[in-house]
Amino acid sequence: MDTLEELYKIYEEIAKDVLKSDSKVVFGDGNEDAEIMLIGEAPGEKEEQMGKPFVGAAGKNLDEFLSILNIKREDIYITNVVKIRPYKINPATGKKSNRPPNKREIDASTNVLDKQINIIKPSVVVTLGNIPLRAILKDNNAKIGDYHGKTIELNGFVLFPLYHPASIIYNRSLYDTYIEDVYKLKEYINEHGIGGA
Repeated sequence: MDTLEELYKIYEEIAKDVLKSDSKVVFGDGNEDAEIMLIGEAPGEKEEQMGKPFVGAAGKNLDEFLSILNIKREDIYITNVVKIRPYKINPATGKKSNRPPNKREIDASTNVLDKQINIIKPSVVVTLGNIPLRAILKDNNAKIGDYHGKTIELNGFVLFPLYHPASIIYNRSLYDTYIEDVYKLKEYINEHGIGGA
């Protein structure tokens, strides 16, 4: 089996050769023996600059999430499905702006994500938004609105889908639902003695 370091090198090759990307790889961050693994969609500008997932605006919501769960960032492992920043060039300014990852980027990244999960062996995988939910379920039609806040038993771990923290920034009406779901997750991890909560 590959190590995380070997997987990182494999993904660098995928980014360069398959995706033809000049973006820096933001592979993952945190405890490699974590019981809880968080999976987002893709890094943004701040994440690319810092080389760590969830350090931009969505990172502030992640901090609130961790505070509710009573766990530290270093106790969990955080990654994204796509590990390079998907961007488009603004024709007027010539500057990069974030965009959602496309099917090609997701398809090229999913195998590495599966291997990451197999190496870390978390008890709980928390997906943030549609893209990681679909990648884990292998179902391109899965919608976070149908799955959020539920525990789903999968092969070797429990999947717990949440809305993406960034979606709360753009849609404040989701905030109460998101917080309610985080408390459901807290209840689950407390009941099962997971993650030191």
